[in-house]
Amino acid sequence: MSGISAFYGGKSILITGATGFMGKVLMEKLLRTSPDLKVIYILVRPKAGQTLQQRIFQILNSKLFEKVKEVCPNVHEKIRVIYADLSQNDLSISLEDMQELLSCTNIVFHCAATVRFDDHLRHAVQLNVIATQQLLLMANQMTKLEAFIHISTAFSNCNLNHIDEVIYPCPVEPKKIIDSMEWLDDSIIEEITPKLIGDQPNTYTYTKALAEMVVQQESGNLNMAIIRPSIVGPTWQEPFPGWIDNTNGPTGFIIAAGKGFLRFIRATPMAVADVVPVDTVINLVLAVGWYTAVHRPKSTLIYHCTSGNMNPCNWGKMGLQILATFEKIPFERAFRRPHVEIASNRFTIKYWNAVSHWAPAIIYDFYLRLTGRKPRMTKLMNRILRTISMLEYFLNRSWEWSTYNTEMLMFKLSPQDQKVFNFDMRQLNWIEYIENYVLGVKIYLLKEDMAGIPEARQHFKRLRNIRYLFNTALFLIVWRLLVARSQMARNVWFFIVSFCYKFLSYFRASSTLKA
Repeated sequence: MSGISAFYGGKSILITGATGFMGKVLMEKLLRTSPDLKVIYILVRPKAGQTLQQRIFQILNSKLFEKVKEVCPNVHEKIRVIYADLSQNDLSISLEDMQELLSCTNIVFHCAATVRFDDHLRHAVQLNVIATQQLLLMANQMTKLEAFIHISTAFSNCNLNHIDEVIYPCPVEPKKIIDSMEWLDDSIIEEITPKLIGDQPNTYTYTKALAEMVVQQESGNLNMAIIRPSIVGPTWQEPFPGWIDNTNGPTGFIIAAGKGFLRFIRATPMAVADVVPVDTVINLVLAVGWYTAVHRPKSTLIYHCTSGNMNPCNWGKMGLQILATFEKIPFERAFRRPHVEIASNRFTIKYWNAVSHWAPAIIYDFYLRLTGRKPRMTKLMNRILRTISMLEYFLNRSWEWSTYNTEMLMFKLSPQDQKVFNFDMRQLNWIEYIENYVLGVKIYLLKEDMAGIPEARQHFKRLRNIRYLFNTALFLIVWRLLVARSQMARNVWFFIVSFCYKFLSYFRASSTLKA
């Protein structure tokens, strides 16, 4: 048995954000590799008409936890659900639950955060900064606490080109930001947000940087560590390849392009697509938890979980591989097959022209109106374009992250732990990973049946032929109008016809002489 797995045996572990993407994979890995852990406390609030227990029952009965049930049949007994609301300053935890957490918790993994780039600053500060502050206050009162692991993001300092494993100061102290959120109204906050975030691209990266400063200032004597993952993608190996449950990052592009909704996406072809598999991140998280608790570093160590410095893959290569995978496993009900154009300074997935960008959405909405249904495609296109606009900052830049602490930890692990908790990105095969990525989106996120691939492929080909026909017809119509209205266009047309006629005459004469 690995040393890290043995370490978590008998432990009481608190996880925030357990119902999120990373939180689910963290719970799964803990329960599968350390089935004799004592309890996992998870902070949850009711959502969409479901009780706390219903939410957890749904998660534990998903495909993600199938392997866990083989090694830990009593998995439901290992989870202790605690009502909490991180959008409230006191977290809304009951006195009884609070006393249990303070007296029993051994390890804290703080994964909860709002990841919306366009979130209102007040809400982002509450969830990413104030909630972290409140959890640190709790942690300082936990009598058995061995380690507090804070999950940040590699883009918390994306206004810099080279980012070291240190906490960078923010222009405004977090306390001043927190205090101002209490008395400023929403309209004033919206007005001053661009000035506050400065050269940060959005409220998410800005508040995650603030949260790191809070960790530095208010950790007290806690054994702390900060982990900064870059763009978190689906699973690489565990518990099986390709599992994903959200549309963040490139996933939204894959769905939109695969369905035929996305006409283009601007990115720098050679910019590094710094994606890391979620199971790689979680393996690092658990290794850091063990190292922080057992070796007790003198200062708060920061660990970058990135791929660009060890095993880079650029957006051009990723985009081409995604589209190559579409050829083999087309998505159902796609409008058209996308065309790839790689320009000198951008990578573009687009259809034949700007007209077709909106044509399918407008036509489909018109059809819905005729059939008495609510039009939705134009609204969907607007949302896709807004998402693309927010992500273009990250698609057109590359960063360098130092990984000294991450590599140091890799060498500290035993051979068994290096195998069980592998976070070495150099071993990742990007072609296989991207293919499993697209498959995972199709199977686990969209719930599409793989048995329908032959039919979907034929549908794909039919729509491609329609696109070619429509493109040719439109070109001829536009050219006919130009010829009718422009003397220059007529001259060009006559030159082309004359050149073709002469070329054919020369070809025929050459054939006659040879005969």
